[in-house]
Amino acid sequence: MSAVRGRFAARTVRVKAPGKVNVALDVGPLRPDGYHSVASVYLAVSLYEEVAATSTEAAGITISISPASTLDLDEMDIPLDENNLAYKAAAIMADVSEHSTGVHLEITKRVPVAGGMGGGSADAAATLLACDALWNSGLSRDELAHLAAELGADVPFSLLGGTAVGLGVGDELSPALAKAQTDWVLVAADFGLPTPVVFRTLDRLRDAEGVDVPEPSAVDPKILQALRSGDADALSRVLVNDLQRASIELAPSLRDTLGMGESRGAIAGIISGSGPTVALLTRSPAAAEGLAEELRHHGLNATAVHGPVHGARIISDTLL
Repeated sequence: MSAVRGRFAARTVRVKAPGKVNVALDVGPLRPDGYHSVASVYLAVSLYEEVAATSTEAAGITISISPASTLDLDEMDIPLDENNLAYKAAAIMADVSEHSTGVHLEITKRVPVAGGMGGGSADAAATLLACDALWNSGLSRDELAHLAAELGADVPFSLLGGTAVGLGVGDELSPALAKAQTDWVLVAADFGLPTPVVFRTLDRLRDAEGVDVPEPSAVDPKILQALRSGDADALSRVLVNDLQRASIELAPSLRDTLGMGESRGAIAGIISGSGPTVALLTRSPAAAEGLAEELRHHGLNATAVHGPVHGARIISDTLL
């Protein structure tokens, strides 16, 4: 990091970045490199992580976590060191920035931790954008996206937002022209499911059944058509997640959550990504709000959201 000359003036850049729902997720076989090829449709939804990056006179990167009122982090093991994806994002930015300083990252968590919604990736995307502004790095969105891809498959999408098709390991992104709103209820679990464990479980289930699956190369065009038109009923018929059976194998209670949501007005339900967050599709904002309220009365952590929404955005830039 470069030295700071003259009198130090702290500055804070605050950025929000969205979580995502995998409206579709086709998973290929285990590859020799240990990864799986996927064909996925990502939808950025209105549940945001926030990162406040504050310049510090002392060198180095520090992190603190501020949970939102709806998220209990007491049982979640979130690293505050170089194992945190936001820390890695700040370190990358420091390497490419001529005028970097020390930085403190205050992360406000709203996306469920280890919940299959890319919360850690949203933190990393927000950190890239915040540090770029904080240190006047002047990187373009494309340049930030290249750095994001080094951090993980979901990080570039959190920068991009909206709706996108993801191929490869999910990092080959193509924006989809699907701007019509769909309305969802997200039900967060009080536990997490590590993504590698869910993928390994899917592999085990397939091996036990002797199932051979092809490498996915495209998504069902009916999914994109339904998203473009905002036709929730059409979308309900084409939701797919190959990881869902593995998530339920690891956490059978998720089947009950899906059933409760669908019995109380959701037109379809799906586990988001590797889970355990359940995404329930509804026909309108009012229906989503009503369903979320009813599920909360039954003791579930339910939140009404909509998508698509924009990617990472600066919401404030303040000299201290």
